[in-house]
Amino acid sequence: MDRLRQRADFLAVANGARANTTAFVLQGRRRDDQGPIRVGYTVTKKNGTATERNRIRRRLREVIRRVDAVFMRPHHDYVLVGRRDALTRDFATMIDDLRSALRRLDRPAPKTGTNKTGTNKTGTNKAGNKSAPNPNGMTRP
Repeated sequence: MDRLRQRADFLAVANGARANTTAFVLQGRRRDDQGPIRVGYTVTKKNGTATERNRIRRRLREVIRRVDAVFMRPHHDYVLVGRRDALTRDFATMIDDLRSALRRLDRPAPKTGTNKTGTNKTGTNKAGNKSAPNPNGMTRP
């Protein structure tokens, strides 16, 4: 398992799926190459002083170390965004949170039944009104 280091990699993962927990947000994204699993850690300044942020980061790294790699998908990148609750949250609970977050990332996205124009398959919107798609792609007021 490698670490994410480039800003572009962090930004790419931020556009992927995410799962929220009390202590962290887990972001994940499939890569096109055949490389190993990569994990990145980030904690913003609003989470405390430098020593507190470092402690959060260390706890997140240890949580990843303790969770088996079988829970993670090959050829994926993951980013853990630390929250302040990671300082006080029980460590065993954080491990369980990570396992459940990884399972939630693996679930397929729910289908809403609407297309890009905001209508469902029958051509009506949520209110049940018929609407014709605008030919230039703009929305009408």
